[in-house]
Amino acid sequence: MANKNNLLGMRSEEYRPDLIERAQRNWEGMAGFRRERERCKRFTYGDQWGDMVPTSFGRIREEDYILSQGNLPLKNNLIRRLVRNVLGVFRNQWSVPECVPHDPRERSQAKVMSRLLEYNINKNRMEEMYARTMEEFLISGMAVHRKWFGRKGGETDCWTDFVSPDKFLMDNSSRDFRYRDVSLIGEIHDMSFGCLCASFASTPEEYARLQNIYSPSAHGSAGDAMWAAEEGKCRVIELWCREYKPRHLCHDTLTGEYFKIEAQNYREMVEKVNKRRIRDVNEEEAHIIESRWITDEEWHYYFLTPDGAVLDQGVSPYDHGGHPYVVKAYPFIDGEIHSFVADVIDQQKFTNRLISMYDWILRSSAKGVLLFPEDALPQGVSISDIAEEWSRFNGVIVFRPKDGVPLPQQVHSNSANNGITDLLNIQLKMLEDVSGVNSALQGKLASNSMSGTLFDQQTRNSLTALADLLKSYKDFILEGAAMDASNIRQFYTPSRIKGIVGEENPFEETDTFFDSSLDFSFREKGEEMAG
Repeated sequence: MANKNNLLGMRSEEYRPDLIERAQRNWEGMAGFRRERERCKRFTYGDQWGDMVPTSFGRIREEDYILSQGNLPLKNNLIRRLVRNVLGVFRNQWSVPECVPHDPRERSQAKVMSRLLEYNINKNRMEEMYARTMEEFLISGMAVHRKWFGRKGGETDCWTDFVSPDKFLMDNSSRDFRYRDVSLIGEIHDMSFGCLCASFASTPEEYARLQNIYSPSAHGSAGDAMWAAEEGKCRVIELWCREYKPRHLCHDTLTGEYFKIEAQNYREMVEKVNKRRIRDVNEEEAHIIESRWITDEEWHYYFLTPDGAVLDQGVSPYDHGGHPYVVKAYPFIDGEIHSFVADVIDQQKFTNRLISMYDWILRSSAKGVLLFPEDALPQGVSISDIAEEWSRFNGVIVFRPKDGVPLPQQVHSNSANNGITDLLNIQLKMLEDVSGVNSALQGKLASNSMSGTLFDQQTRNSLTALADLLKSYKDFILEGAAMDASNIRQFYTPSRIKGIVGEENPFEETDTFFDSSLDFSFREKGEEMAG
């Protein structure tokens, strides 16, 4: 974590073990997801015999069990090929999201926002970022980005960071696939002590406090098993929590302004002002501040040590008022996550078993075994000499046949018609059917006489099985574009905008661009708006 926000927060000596306990419950609730992700990752990158199997001497890795039986655990990594094909489809369809105004009068603002968004996407190398995140999405079923503003690599800008699902935690009670019911979200950072101090120490006293807190980690202590950092690193838990507090929603009828105030400020900011206005004019003509009591929600951020010490905390500094994470979990029905790779693991395992079985049959069958009668051995010639001469090109064996002694013969065993080849072909076809990545999508022609038009039609048809997966990921991209646009509108100054878009900037003299009433949507270039 190069920098947490570079925004004003609130340093604290406070301890919040309640937040650590809450985070730990949700972290443990995602343990099954992390195990499944690790298994899918193993299968994708070639370790396909690592599942534990029961044996008479306990549970061991499947690979070790096969080796103990004297066989070879062969594999043909089909999953990696499927993942590459889907990534190829995404790469071919990639386009920069563009801004579309709901009000036609705001087209010039939308055009500028599209230019700024394209600049930011190029700045963050988002095409590569989205491709690698897509690979993670196919393997684990979850994609997570963190959108923030601050200083990174010597530059201050709006940044996008990839968040590994292995370090991510989220409210386990969430069931909304738009994640609007999430009340806790965050991630785990493992960083060097120097990076820790750069992020959280602005005085010698704060530096000394961090030294005191992290002294066990600095000496390589593992600490608590759940929150143990990598060796030589310091662990920080970043949490964003939806919190509620009593407030008053106010409407100043004199200025037309709407605002919220804390309950304890109501007397000073409303009652006294209204009394003064009524005193200046009669009550019927006075423009008073109207108000009503509400329970208001807001997002708070906390940076905590594993034992609950608060390194930093504050209210969300973003205009969108929420947390900085963009999340897409697939399909998230009843909060469950099932990945593309998980769907084809059984087919991959069965294919590997058929290949291994075929290899075992071939190795165990007789292949040119020589039957040489012992009585037919010439005088002074050993069986080793016979074997060497038999296997040599143009070899000649001279012997005198004897009555009643059969001639030497070579034995072959035909293992071709054992049905394994047919089973393997069926399994490969099932793999294509289950994954949706068929031969047309892989660029394979069914026959050399197929026309280009028919091939293009089959390719388009083959995308139907992947349409839901690809559209879900597209929604993740557009959601990220919306958050990028919000951060750009909040943090890019008019001079910065002019430096990016040049003289076309329509906001050089005004602050219209920062008007919160501007309402944008996002779509891929060339895509028609729905409705």
